[in-house]
Formats: sequence, structure tokens, C-alpha cells
Amino acid sequence: MSEHDSSRSRARMMRHAGLLSALTLVSRILGLIREMTKARFLGTSPFSDAFTVSFIIPNFTRRLFAEGSVTVAFIPTYKGYLLASTDRETKEFLSASLTVLTVCLSAAVAAGIAFAPLIVRLFGSEPVETALLTRIMFPFLALVSYAALLQGILNAHEIFGPSGFAPIVFNLCFIVVPWLLGSRLGNPARAMAVGVVVGGLGQALVQLPAVYRLGVRFGFMPVGKAFANPGMRKVFALIAPTILGMAAYQLNDLVSTAYASRAGVGVASSLQYSLRLQELILGIFAVSAGTVLLPRLSEAAGRRDWNEFSASLGGTMRTLLLLTVPVAVFSMVFAERIVTLLFRSGDFTDESVRLTASAFFWHQTGLVFIAMNRLMAPAFYARSNTRTPTFAGIASFGVNIVMVLALAYRFKGPGIAFALSFSSAVNSALLLWALLRDPVGDIAAELASCAAYAGRLLLFSLLAVAPAWYIDRLVSSALRHAASRLVYAGLPLIAGTVVFSGLGILMLVLTKDAVGASIATAFFRKARIPPRRRT
Repeated sequence: MSEHDSSRSRARMMRHAGLLSALTLVSRILGLIREMTKARFLGTSPFSDAFTVSFIIPNFTRRLFAEGSVTVAFIPTYKGYLLASTDRETKEFLSASLTVLTVCLSAAVAAGIAFAPLIVRLFGSEPVETALLTRIMFPFLALVSYAALLQGILNAHEIFGPSGFAPIVFNLCFIVVPWLLGSRLGNPARAMAVGVVVGGLGQALVQLPAVYRLGVRFGFMPVGKAFANPGMRKVFALIAPTILGMAAYQLNDLVSTAYASRAGVGVASSLQYSLRLQELILGIFAVSAGTVLLPRLSEAAGRRDWNEFSASLGGTMRTLLLLTVPVAVFSMVFAERIVTLLFRSGDFTDESVRLTASAFFWHQTGLVFIAMNRLMAPAFYARSNTRTPTFAGIASFGVNIVMVLALAYRFKGPGIAFALSFSSAVNSALLLWALLRDPVGDIAAELASCAAYAGRLLLFSLLAVAPAWYIDRLVSSALRHAASRLVYAGLPLIAGTVVFSGLGILMLVLTKDAVGASIATAFFRKARIPPRRRT
């Protein structure tokens, strides 16, 4: 590839990453509104716990099989067919994929509906209502898996918009359907369960027109022929290690929810509200950084330019540290204020705020580690090493189980949240150890620089958050009789945010921080560059 073609390829990659990041941000914001809707209707009531447990079961299987198989197995296999096979062979592979997916999903959904009462007993939740909600939502697994198949087809053709828009459709359905149905089905939890299924259908339908416009046509074929298809055999071979790694990661959430549902009323729900807040932050920062980084690392590894490889990794890590360390410190100090502003209404009482804020505080202790894991894992994938991230994920899962067993019943939600954060730190430590054990380029120096930079940012954040907290308390005291939470929680939080951000930026300017300067330069340069005229 020439230098000009390589430059155009990187520019195209950045445009795709920017589009996906923007859509992910919108999706995460709607996801937060989705949790606010859930809080409005259910609070931290037993119905809320029943919905949380029943939704996490089909959602877990969706993340385990649909997303994992599409990301690692289907897309590269389909891409190979597009590059080296005939149209007939490609159509046969797609038809085999649809057929095998339908057979497997039919069996999984039927089993989930039939054995729902037995499954929910493992979580210690109210069995009758939770089993009913599980049965309503299990078809979501099939719908979202079909959506994942369509996403794989589009992404292989470098079309990312519809698949990035699909989660937005899901969140909109989740938000709107409960308001339309209310308690007509007996309670709001059942209306939300219907919203989940409608949202899954919407995720598939919104991508279908784009697939049709591509001219891709396929259908069903005999089951035996589908399972014997060479492409499907390759997909099955690639899926196995992926499922193992994904299972370790997702089981952290599953185990935490299982123990939380036994730790007291509202604990499981408060943990989910807290995690949604954390995912919003990660969606803004870590998703876009990881999306941009992996192609860069893969290209550098392909050229065996290990100095560029380590420089790209180190530079991206420092940029993400500048964004996540201050946010983690600020959100921990202002956890109760943030939760009050976003959720305090209807059945989401002061006790609900206390439960969620205490969990959010301890979840945020792991924010930086989770963000770094999103960057370090691609450093292994770019070198065709999937074993190390899988091993680290399994080890962190084991640590999480031990910590949950030790902390859940004594410390309830905060203990479970800390266990997840601690296991994320263990994951980061193992990945760092693996990077240093097999160093390439200047990776050791880059990682040392990142560690020093994280320490400096932590110091700056602590210096800035103290006066911000003081200003927040002054404004809050003046507004203590206000009736609207937008006033008594929102205005103090805005005042604290302004002080914290202003002091932080001032310290970066005074110390001539190179990372902050590069971000500012890139932003303003992009804003000043006029669009090129067509010739």
C-alpha cells in the first residue's frame, strides 16, 4: 500500500471511529434515560429486582454468543468470502449462518422459557414474577442475535451507521413502551419487559434496509448442509476461545447480581443503576479510544514497526488517563449529588439514592483500570495473541468471585461494587505484566511514563476537588429549601464542576502539560480547517 493510500485508509478509519463514537455517546445517554425511566416506574422495589434479574439472563447470553461470535468469528470469515470466493459460495455461507443461527436460537429460547422457574431460583429472587418476566424477554435473545448477524454483514462492507444506530432504537423502545402501556399488564415491570422485546426487534429492522441496498440475498438451507458448510466450521473453531473469554467477563456481572439479589431489597437494582452511569462515562471516552487504537496497532504490528506500536499505545493511554482520572475523582466525591440529580423522582427515594451512590462510589474506583483494559487488550489482539487477554479475564473473574463471597453479605452493594473494581485492577496488572514480559519497542518506557502521568493527574484532581466540594456545599446550603431537584442538586453540581474543571485546566496550563496541549491543538485545528472544495 502506498503512503497516499495508507493515509486515506487511516482517514477513513478515523471517520468511522468518529461516527461510531458519536452514536455510542447518544446510545449511552439514552441508556441513562432508560435507567431514569426504570427508576421512575420501579425505584428499588421488589419489582425492580425481579426485572433486573430476569433481564440479565437473556442479556448475558446475548453478550456471550451474539456479540462475541460476530466480532471475532463471523466478520473475518465473511470478509474472506468477499475477497476470495464466488458469489454463490458467499451466498451459501450466509444462508448457512442464518440456518444454524435459527436452529440454535430456537433451542435456546425454548429452553429458556421452559426452565425459567428453575433458572431464577439460582438468584434468590421472587420466583413467580421473575420467571414470568424472563419468559417474556427470552425472545429478545433471538431478535438481537439476528440484529448481530446483520451488523456483521454491514461492518464487513465497512458500513457502520445502521449498526451504530441500532442500540439507539432499542433504548428508545425501552423508554417509550412503558409510558404507553403503564400498568395495563399488571405492573410496570411487565411493560418494560415488552419494551425490551420490541427494542430487540427494532435493532434488527433498522439494519435490514441497508443490507438490502447492498444487494446481499440469502435464505434458509437444509440443516445438515448448513452445519457442514466450510465457512460455518471455521466460525465454530473461532467461537470457542471467544466464548471462554467473554464468559469470564460477563460472569462477573452475573455473579455480582446473583449475590446482590440475596443481599437485600434494592441492592441488585442499585448496582445496575450505578453500572449504567459508569458505562455512560466509558462510552464517552474508552470506546472511541479503543476503536481508533486497534487499527493503528494492527498496522504497526504488520510492518513490525514496534517503536510506532509502543508510541501509539502509550500516547493513547496518556490521553485516556487525562480524561478518566479527573472524572473518577470528581464522580466519587460527588456521587450522591450525581445520583440525586439523575434519578431522584417517583419511587426512587432517598434510600434509593443512598444505595446507588454508595455503589457508584466504589464502582468508580475501578474506572481507570477498566478504561486501560480497553486499550491494553488490543495491544495483544493486534499481534494475534488472544490467549493473554482471555487468561487475564478468567483470573479477574476468579478474584471477583472470592471478593464477592468475602464482602457481599457484610458490606452489601458497596462490597460487591468494590469487588468488581478490584478484579478490574487485577486484570490491568496481569496485562501490564504480560506487556513487560514480552516487550516490543519502547513499551517499558511508555508504560513507566503513563504510570508517572497518572500519579500527577491524581494529585491535580485531589487539589482541585477540595475547593469544588466546598463551593458545592455553599451553594447547596443556600438552596436547601428548593423543591426541584434540578435546582437543589443541579445548581450545586454545576458550581462544583466549574470550579473543578477551571482549577484542573489551570494546573495543566501552568505545568505546560503536553497531552492536554495536543488535545487542544487537535480540536482547534480541526475546527479551523475549512472543507475542501470539489474540483
